[in-house]
Amino acid sequence: MIFHNPSGAPELACEQCGCRWFDRMHGTCYECGSQVPAEAIAEFDRALQAFWAKSAATEESPTVPGAKPPADA
Repeated sequence: MIFHNPSGAPELACEQCGCRWFDRMHGTCYECGSQVPAEAIAEFDRALQAFWAKSAATEESPTVPGAKPPADA
């Protein structure tokens, strides 16, 4: 599940419980232990790339102070 925080950046949430905290080493939700599906990760990656592309298209600095979009954005 993808939602956007107040700054407009995408965030990945657990499909089962809505938690936003994940164990990246094991690919599971900290709250309920559900596995994060590869499709959800791919969807999040696409949303993040779109966010960076949109941010790069504006003349303002990135939304997060000091953050720089990835080189391939």
